Amino acid sequence: MPRIPVHTIETAPAGGGEILRRLEKRFGRVLNIHGGMAHSPVVLETYAAITGAVAEHGTFDARTREAIALAVGAVDACAYCQAAHTVSAKAAGFTPEETVAIRRGVPGDDARLEALVQVAREIAGEVGEASDASWDAAVAQGWADTELAELFVHVAVNLYTNYFNHYARTEIDVPAAPGIDG
Repeated sequence: MPRIPVHTIETAPAGGGEILRRLEKRFGRVLNIHGGMAHSPVVLETYAAITGAVAEHGTFDARTREAIALAVGAVDACAYCQAAHTVSAKAAGFTPEETVAIRRGVPGDDARLEALVQVAREIAGEVGEASDASWDAAVAQGWADTELAELFVHVAVNLYTNYFNHYARTEIDVPAAPGIDG
């Protein structure tokens, strides 16, 4: 059961409605996560600012962003983010089977992407740490220092949303992600 009710554009506290309006344009509707965040404009604006900075300055394509999000969501066991990013990952060109494999941590056919995603998994699971072996493997696959630095913000925004969803117990309003057990 959600701890924080979902606001609409009309019911959001001062400052939150306009941010929700911008997010509605981007996502096609007000998602439960955004409506929950709207209870505190600082929470919603922080999310909007980080994702806005990523959109404006980030260099990763949609497939890379979604692979990172799926991996971090799986490490954090965030059902909401795994569901939302499974939908986004399919739109970015991943098959349903590939989304499950990424969440399971099973290497796919793209060794370069897998090396970066492994660093993301470790950052999420090891309180910001990544092993030298994973870092070196990412560098060997051609990821530059600037890209490895950028990876951190992608992991951070996913941690932010994953933790918010755990904290608020956000109700899933997108198709559930397939299970990864088995």
